[in-house]
Parts: sequence; C-alpha cells; structure tokens
Amino acid sequence: MQTVKALEELRAARQPLCEPVGLVPTMGFLHPGHLSLVRRARSECASVVVSIFINPTQFGPQEDLSDYPRDLEKDLALLETSGVDLVWTPAPETMYPPDYQTWIEVDKVSKPLEGARRPGHFRGVATVVAKLFNAVQPQRAYFGQKDAQQAVVIQRMVRDLNFPIDIVACPLIRESDGLAMSSRNVYLTPEQRKAAAVLYRALIAGRQAYESGGRKAGQLRAVIIKEIDAEPLTRREYVSVAHPDTLIELDRVNQDALFSMAVHIGKTCLIDNFLLRNGNWYTGQLLNETIE
Repeated sequence: MQTVKALEELRAARQPLCEPVGLVPTMGFLHPGHLSLVRRARSECASVVVSIFINPTQFGPQEDLSDYPRDLEKDLALLETSGVDLVWTPAPETMYPPDYQTWIEVDKVSKPLEGARRPGHFRGVATVVAKLFNAVQPQRAYFGQKDAQQAVVIQRMVRDLNFPIDIVACPLIRESDGLAMSSRNVYLTPEQRKAAAVLYRALIAGRQAYESGGRKAGQLRAVIIKEIDAEPLTRREYVSVAHPDTLIELDRVNQDALFSMAVHIGKTCLIDNFLLRNGNWYTGQLLNETIE
C-alpha cells in the first residue's frame, strides 16, 4: 500500500493503477462501516484508492471540526490489512489554497433535512467530492447509506455534471443493538450510548407500522416520534418520511420512501435511516449479520 500527501504524488501514483479504480472517500477515524466500503470496492475493482481528509468546508462555525476524532496511524494499519492500493491524505491547503473561490451547489436535494439543519454543509460536501473525483479519476466511488442525503446529493451532482463515475451506495453497518456506526459515537457517555439505541427502535416501529398497513406518512412519522420522545435523553432535530430521490416529504407511502431522522443525545447529533425501495426494505447490516 502506498500513502501519498501531495497532489503531484497522487497523480504519479494513480497513473499505473489497474482499472477500474474504486475510490472510498473518508474523513478518517475508520470503523467497520468504512471498511465494509473498502471490501465492496475491493470485490468490484482492480484497484482501490482511499482518501482521508477532514473537510473543513462541510463543518459549520459551531460544529466539531477541531474535536473531530483522528487516528491516522490506526487508519493506515486497517487499510493496509484491507488490501488498499493507495491512500491519499491531502492537507487542507492542498484542497483549499488561500485564494480558493470555486464552489459546487446542488440545489433542491441539498435544502431539506441535513441541509436545513446545517446550512452550507452540502456545498462543502459536493465541492470536496468533486475535487476528489477530479484528482483520483475513479470509475466507481463508494458511499455509505447512513449518510443517505449525502448519497442523493452526490448522485445528482455526478448526473448533472456528467462525471463518468458510478456511485455505489452501500448498506450502513450497525452495532449489536442497532446503532448505526459513526465516528461521532465516540462522543457518547455510557448512559448516552445506551439511550442512542432508540433511533433504531424508532425506525423499526415505523417499519412495523407500515407493514401493518399504515400508509399515511404523517401517521408513520408520529409513530417514530413517539418512540424517540419516550427516551428522556433525546432531542429531535427532524423526523422525515420522504421520497428517496427528491427528498420531498410524502403524504402517502407506497413503494418508495426514505425514513430518516436526526436526534441529539447530549451534545452529539446522530442520524439514521431506513430505505424503502420498490417495496423492499434496506435497513443496514448488524456486524456480520444481515438485517431484513
């Protein structure tokens, strides 16, 4: 495995890689969710490139950029054993030199949900991902379904800007009690960590209500909200039942919907989702065990 930092080093190291090349963009502090993306890329591509870059432009002024967990040495060891060919760890000044002034705005799908909660977040996400695509020139790029809106935004950007890249959305990975794996889970105290399992229970409740014949989106949202509010350590940001491609809130759920939420537990905001597509549920994967 080769590790490079400068853009010129990346271009030199990328050139001889066998194609197709799969890219896994990360912000580091890797967990089994990230490694599942690497495994998927390894199974589908001749070469795998991983980027590790904590992107400052997707953090708001009051967010956790300075405190975001970091452990580059451990990350590189995990990637080495996962069969990665090339790791790029650019510095902020490489991605955003002092005179930087070009940004990508993905319009409608960036506005609701996380976009409303975190103004400017998806401008930073779209811009940095476009820069990663231009630098690495992959044929495929792998993203986790946990960040469902991010995947929608990136797919729209790729379609609108004619990037010759296939975007592969992979199942999110859950801990044994259903909590979606996230680098930010490390912020939770033991009491908060126990309470955090309510997000999964709430989504299960919403799915059960649908499977019992519930089709009114407002009623399904109410079921999810009731479960969340029963846990005293939670504070809701949003609960959504929206179309999975447009992210427009639904009045009635038929065969396609994204059930998603953002919930504060202490100072940590956690997101989670279930995807209903063509009547089939995509709810993630418990470590080494598929969830229906």
